[in-house]
Amino acid sequence: MNRDNDKGKVLINRSLILGGIQILSLLVIIVRLYYLQVYQADKYQTLADENRISTRLLIPPRGGVYDRNGEMLATNRQNFQVMMVAEQTTNVQATLDAFKKIMPLSEAEEEKIKKDLKRNRSFVPVKIKDNLTWEEVAKIQLNAPDLPGIIIDEGLSRFYPYGEKTAHVIGYVSSVSDKEVKDDPLLEVPGFKVGKSGIEKLYEKNLRGKGGNLKLEVNAFGRIMKEIERIDGISGERVDLSIDARLQEKAYELFGEESGAAILLDVNSGEILTFVSVPSFDPNILTQGVSVKDWQELNENEKKPLMNKGVSGQYSPGSTFKMVVALAALESGVINSQSRSFCAGKMFLGDHAFHCWKNEGHGYVDVIEALKHSCDIFFYETAQKLGINKIEEMAKRFGLGDKINIGLENEKSGLIPNTDWKMRRFGESWQQGESLISGIGQGYILTTPIQLATMTARIANGGYKVDPTLKKLTEDQKQKIEKLNIDPYSISLVKQGMFDVVNAEGGTAFGSRFNFNGLKMAGKTGTTQVRRITMKERQSGIVKQEDLPWKYRNHALFVGYAPHDNPKYAVAILVEHGGGGSSAAAPIGGKLLYEALKLDAEGYRQ
Repeated sequence: MNRDNDKGKVLINRSLILGGIQILSLLVIIVRLYYLQVYQADKYQTLADENRISTRLLIPPRGGVYDRNGEMLATNRQNFQVMMVAEQTTNVQATLDAFKKIMPLSEAEEEKIKKDLKRNRSFVPVKIKDNLTWEEVAKIQLNAPDLPGIIIDEGLSRFYPYGEKTAHVIGYVSSVSDKEVKDDPLLEVPGFKVGKSGIEKLYEKNLRGKGGNLKLEVNAFGRIMKEIERIDGISGERVDLSIDARLQEKAYELFGEESGAAILLDVNSGEILTFVSVPSFDPNILTQGVSVKDWQELNENEKKPLMNKGVSGQYSPGSTFKMVVALAALESGVINSQSRSFCAGKMFLGDHAFHCWKNEGHGYVDVIEALKHSCDIFFYETAQKLGINKIEEMAKRFGLGDKINIGLENEKSGLIPNTDWKMRRFGESWQQGESLISGIGQGYILTTPIQLATMTARIANGGYKVDPTLKKLTEDQKQKIEKLNIDPYSISLVKQGMFDVVNAEGGTAFGSRFNFNGLKMAGKTGTTQVRRITMKERQSGIVKQEDLPWKYRNHALFVGYAPHDNPKYAVAILVEHGGGGSSAAAPIGGKLLYEALKLDAEGYRQ
């Protein structure tokens, strides 16, 4: 009996223990369920929503870019795209073949489409073509029954109304590179584009705007079931430039087939009204995606259409530099208004001959006459007396040899040498002959067109340190201009010489003169050699510019301002391998200044 009782007790104890364990387990489960369902309800509700709801960034409209009068230079326009949804067609290849009968596709385009279709889920739309015209959209819609899986999508794309005429100043946008992806989530949105050059790059953060949000309900496979909420983004800011679109067009047209740059600015505010580099490129093509062939043609063109010659091109200034040499000599007392030099066509330093452009010489000339006739001998002698260091100091005061920093990329600083530079660069002392060559703006000296425009504006306004800008300025923003501390009389002598260059018979730009309601321009021509003329060639006869290959012809330059009596505009013109400043550059400068005065008279410009 005792044994039976003992067994019963053991069974009861075991049952109690097992029951206790079950009750305890149940309590643990209840507590855990309470913890998960009540205490952490918000957390798991969020996780569930994240699985159910897909949030996407919406690309905001990019801000517009306008000229000084409100003319649109960069905008957004409606963009129709052809998309394909693979699951909506039973035969992708058949659909593509049918589409190609309506709109051609290159082999490369077709391969990319197939690759994208394989990479994405079958219900995700893949782009076939974009930037469709209304006619192309209508044609696709008309043939819709034969194009299963093909849909039309609508969005915005960047558009530049003036195309290549404003390309180097406005720039363009394109897809985000890996290096550009930083802290803004917008940069990771497929199809988002950023400024790659020009104003588009300079004002990227202002123009970009802020992204919106789109909440979509999706199933377990990621398929969109419905749209829950849409919050549109904030458009980018409007950017108003100092550029005048009509002057910009005029400058571009004046160059024709030539290569070079033109910059026109307000001598008092520094606002740039014209900034042209030719030849150019169509930024609309680069924005849409340029073909390998077109990109190769742009890069291999000897006239370098992708290069912004206004800030990146470095050229010897030639005789346009003579105003700086004259001012340095007048301010240092090396010459005065009565100083004269005799030009016999050449001069000697040791046994080396330095030639004037005019073989028979100019006879006796003072500083005004030397500028008018662009006499090299006068400036050889003046530079020899001055020395390179005084020339360099004056050149820097007028904006040469340093970056102007108007905000465009790849700006070069040019070069104004001095004795220390020569020693650092070559480990050699400066030679007198190098001073002579520098006196006519050649040798080591290099400048950019924007620097020459700045120099001219500072001369025209009477010696004030105006700085160029591409931003349209309000009256409150206009600069309090610093004086360069140049004797007004020295400036007046140089300006008289520049006036005679254009308006006095025998002046090197006499053929480009104009008289617009009594308003006239002043200026200075320049011609710089890109090849050395040997003594043998001088004796046998110098080869005519038109008989040389294009790349061996001289560069042509002109700087000027108008009106002479009350200067408002300054211009710098460069014609690469144009032959001569008088024949190639001065006519462009004169016509551009004339157009600026004409627009003023018509009351067009604000």
